[in-house]
Amino acid sequence: MSMEQGLLWIGFTAIIVSMLAFDLFYLVGRMGVVDLREALLWSAMWIAVSLAFGGVLFVVLGRDQGVQYLTGYVIEKALSVDNIFVFLIIFEYFNVPAFLQPKVLRWGIIGALIMRFIFILAGATLLATFHWMLFVFGGLVLFAALRLATQREAALRPGKNPVVRLVRRVIPVAPEYGSGRFMLRLGGTLMATPLLIVLIVVETTDLFFALDSIPAILAVTDDTFILYTSNAFAILGLRALYFVLAGAAGHLRYLRQGAVAILAFVGVKLLISDVVELPVVVPLAVVAGILAGSIGLSVLFREKASGAPGTSPVRRIRARD
Repeated sequence: MSMEQGLLWIGFTAIIVSMLAFDLFYLVGRMGVVDLREALLWSAMWIAVSLAFGGVLFVVLGRDQGVQYLTGYVIEKALSVDNIFVFLIIFEYFNVPAFLQPKVLRWGIIGALIMRFIFILAGATLLATFHWMLFVFGGLVLFAALRLATQREAALRPGKNPVVRLVRRVIPVAPEYGSGRFMLRLGGTLMATPLLIVLIVVETTDLFFALDSIPAILAVTDDTFILYTSNAFAILGLRALYFVLAGAAGHLRYLRQGAVAILAFVGVKLLISDVVELPVVVPLAVVAGILAGSIGLSVLFREKASGAPGTSPVRRIRARD
């Protein structure tokens, strides 16, 4: 690791720790429903911080790594939209009170940061050790694109989640959410609250999403620093983005198709990387163009999308026990 990257790791860690500390120790005292205005402000702040960090990378590490960071960030941001729709269904299925949803998302994101770091290290190590893993990752990404394109309705089965079932066998679960704690004592008995069950479902669901998104950004770079920082900044803005998109889910008709196109592109890029070496700006231009196009089409045809039955991405996902 160079001195520049070491200093960037320190700066990145300082940003993440300070913002998470503010989120956990200041905002936690303001538990309540996050309105659209506040969510928009937080989303704008996270995007601004993420882009500013990318600008620092351009200056310190150079153009290529700066572009790789931005490409990874845009890919992860685009793919995270599906996470949000699934989180909506999970909260509806468990009837999570609106004022408790920010707490679940906060701790879910912290868990996701830890899991993604492990996944990225493992993926980058495998890619550096076994070159043929490039084709495995490419196949996984194309399979994810095909699954997303053909699966008209994804069925969630929170009640059959093996981790949830294990928790219920080990420790009793309280019938009510109570004050919003994950664990409590009732009559001298330590019990899990339904909120802990919801958090477990959110974490295990994100684990499966990571199996798609991590191979996708490995198509951009094998630099662990670029991989993790772009992924982390995209995930850290997910909580605010959730509340922005929660009320607009029915108007985002083409975002799923955009995600399919992005996955298909990066999958093909992985498979042909030994034969065709694309300039570093091409993936960023393609991914950003697809994302902008899918959002533009969703806005252009928003009335048709909101009036047609079954067009909302949320409606493509249903919860079953």
